[in-house]
Amino acid sequence: MSNQYKSPLHETVSTTKTDVWNDSCSTRELNYAIENGAVGATTNPTIVAAVLKEEMPVWGPRIRDLITQNPDWCEAQISWQIIEEMAVKGAKLLFPVFQKENGRKGRISIQTNPANYRNAKLLAEQAIHFNTLAPNIQVKIPVTAAGVEAIEEAAYNGVNINATVCFTVPQAIAVAEALERGMNRREKDGKPVDNMFHVCTIMIGRTDDWIKVVAKKDGITVTPGDLDWAGIACFKKAYGIYQQRKYRTRLLAAAYRHHMHWSELIGGDVVLTIPYSWQVLFNNSDIEVKERMQDPVPPAIVDSLYKHFAEFRKAYDEDGLKVEEFDTYGATVRTLRGFIESYHELQGVIRDFMLPNPDVKKA
Repeated sequence: MSNQYKSPLHETVSTTKTDVWNDSCSTRELNYAIENGAVGATTNPTIVAAVLKEEMPVWGPRIRDLITQNPDWCEAQISWQIIEEMAVKGAKLLFPVFQKENGRKGRISIQTNPANYRNAKLLAEQAIHFNTLAPNIQVKIPVTAAGVEAIEEAAYNGVNINATVCFTVPQAIAVAEALERGMNRREKDGKPVDNMFHVCTIMIGRTDDWIKVVAKKDGITVTPGDLDWAGIACFKKAYGIYQQRKYRTRLLAAAYRHHMHWSELIGGDVVLTIPYSWQVLFNNSDIEVKERMQDPVPPAIVDSLYKHFAEFRKAYDEDGLKVEEFDTYGATVRTLRGFIESYHELQGVIRDFMLPNPDVKKA
């Protein structure tokens, strides 16, 4: 790495088209990421619950104030207020980047209620509300059947979208097409689209996770290491399709499990949203920063995955899943369950402030 760069991730964003975001709204972690070239951030219910626990000295007094100031609010209302305030706080940290890049970068993503994954109307309404919180907000909507509908409607209403809970090529294509429809409707009605910068997340590590679960569950044995390429293979295929069709949406890689989820995607006109712990590991590594996005996944690996796993074929083929099948794809179900559980965990933290357990002695 040249001495002119602070770190490998800083070199990545300085010498290629690839952007890096921080996969957290933690103030400490976001500041580190920005110092190393990050130009955005993402949140989800799991991240918010973790940040709340880490930054309890900051957020605890705020929770108590909200409880006192809003005597008729339930724990869900207070939870969403905290989620929104965390996003706004992160948006302020990123606002200088947003201004410098004329809105193309410097956004923070806030996620819609994962429990509403079947309700397009509620997802779109919440997305439109979130869009009013700060000028540099991006809204995450899950790529379920209802989510695809909500993505189009929210985009039509001027919301910058970050499509999430997405693991497959068919989902990524459905997102891009929905966003094209939404923006085309805006243009037809004389509304601007030049300030819209959508991304579609493929949670490549969770694609790997699901194929590994299937391998263990069904007793399938393949060459060691092949399973670590499943998400990358899907991402690179989707990227080629996006480039060929000139979609006005960028792909974003999330859910990191190993360095190839960064190193194999360097050079693409994409976003990599990387957790703080992985950023530190990558920045302390001696992995060469060079363009690899155009390098194909070894054909023997793709052939092996394709041969042994119907679930990989669903993820890899353009027509591997119909929109109505998105909700029941294994990685989708596993992730939605996790996000909904984290949302309930967050409410549990708020509940402990509102209704402290009388069986526990106060510290």
